[in-house]
Amino acid sequence: MTSALPLSTPAVRPHQGMPPFDESGPPTSFFEFWPMWAFYPPIVLYAAWQMLRYRGILLPTVANPSFPGGGFFGESKADILALAMQHVPDWVAPFVRIERPVVPQDVAQERDAALAALAAAGLALPVVAKPDLGCRGAGVKLVRTTGDLQAYLAAFPPGATLLLQRLVPFEGEAGVFYCRRPGQPRGRIVSITLKYFPYVIGDGQRTLRELILADPRAGRLTHLYFKRHTARLDTVPAAGAAIRLAFAGSHSRGAIFRNGTHLMTPAMEARFDDIAQRLPEFHFGRFDVRFEDFAEVQAGRGFTIVEVNGAGAESTHIWDRRTGLLEAWRDLMRQYHWLFEIGAANRARGFAPMSLAEFLHGYRREKFLTPRYPATD
Repeated sequence: MTSALPLSTPAVRPHQGMPPFDESGPPTSFFEFWPMWAFYPPIVLYAAWQMLRYRGILLPTVANPSFPGGGFFGESKADILALAMQHVPDWVAPFVRIERPVVPQDVAQERDAALAALAAAGLALPVVAKPDLGCRGAGVKLVRTTGDLQAYLAAFPPGATLLLQRLVPFEGEAGVFYCRRPGQPRGRIVSITLKYFPYVIGDGQRTLRELILADPRAGRLTHLYFKRHTARLDTVPAAGAAIRLAFAGSHSRGAIFRNGTHLMTPAMEARFDDIAQRLPEFHFGRFDVRFEDFAEVQAGRGFTIVEVNGAGAESTHIWDRRTGLLEAWRDLMRQYHWLFEIGAANRARGFAPMSLAEFLHGYRREKFLTPRYPATD
């Protein structure tokens, strides 16, 4: 499947509104794209130790009692966003939930029903389509036209649920990780990840394939970009044209992550603490936000939440190419320490963790659906 992303014009300004993009140093860290089986064993062992220490295998599922399963795994994005829309509507990108029938109908009828649902919610194309279950950017696609919408629905698994969310049309994106122990009057931001979308710039002579291969980072990640842009790899972009290689703000799908934790301000932390505390029983997770100007975010305004990730969220600043392996492991272990500590405190307050049977059902459901989603932009 080819990308829905169009060739950009020379007027496009990559990374507009973001802090300056630092290209010095290595383009990737040596472990940045290791397979999961190579990177995560120390984290799994540490999590196992926390399970023994706190006597609870599934304590993370009660870290955020108002989220399905604490937002640990297999949670509904729509349920969590609906909760956020109820309590902090001014800060959340609105969406509609679309259920694909178990027995597929005429896809044109499904398209028309989805358009009607958008209109009823005061929304219109373009929108961002994404699965209700899923992580790491699986199945995220920019839907501009009715034809795009029909194609997305046709490719989406029958019987599964998807979201159509208002497009926030800015370059700026960040992941803001928040933590507050039960009983604490204030929480804090513990990690900020700045997400830069990869571009190559046309010179009027080389093909898109050659531009990607020549880029210090993109040339190492052709497995992420070539398939997405198959139909135009041999086209020659105009001189000065900025070609965006990925739409989804996911590291595993090709976005570039930088550690921005040092850019946190008191006003920014106070704003996210206020939003988090207005969400009932939310203690641990990551807000994914879009914005026009990061300076406004630092002032505690000017951003839109596109996702709220719960107990299964990751402090994604570790994928900055300057982060060392031991530092990355340390930060994730610290995150799991807080997670189990919060889960244990909530259990002591009377909240019951998810049963193993419920967890396995959600796990199997998500693992079944993820490879069946449409290709990510």
